[in-house]
Amino acid sequence: MSNVFFTSDHHFGHKLIIDFESRPFSSAEEMDRVMAEKWNSVVGKEDTVFHLGDFSFLKLDSTRQIVSALNGYKILILGNHDRSRGRSWWLEAGFDEVSEYPLVYKDFFFLSHEPMYMNRHMPYINVHGHIHGQKYEGKNHFNICVEHWDYMPLAFTQIRDLVAADEEG
Repeated sequence: MSNVFFTSDHHFGHKLIIDFESRPFSSAEEMDRVMAEKWNSVVGKEDTVFHLGDFSFLKLDSTRQIVSALNGYKILILGNHDRSRGRSWWLEAGFDEVSEYPLVYKDFFFLSHEPMYMNRHMPYINVHGHIHGQKYEGKNHFNICVEHWDYMPLAFTQIRDLVAADEEG
């Protein structure tokens, strides 16, 4: 049986993000290699991964190499650093699907790059990226940025269980 994973904000090839977010890497090349290894350590070939934006700062050929080396059926929701390249660029880079807009998953999980406004009457959990190491307060938001999850995609079942535990606590 295949699994579904979520992740965001890898910033492949972006050397400055190492200092901006205090990432534990000495170079962009090391960061890219380790993040790809961590992705493939949890994601199988038959799994699906929703990447919630800001995937790569590299040129098309280098981005295509990374995408092809990563396991899974890959769906990209464009982030603020992805949008200027356009949907077709990312499809050419190897993503299986690309969305310019947020998506709803399992009728309850609102997937977006930036955290979206959610009031207590909305029936969604906003799974998002964009804010890296920061934490968005409230029970309606779940930050999936790699900085929070040891640079690995997180399984849907893990998110579901963490959200349920948060609601009980």
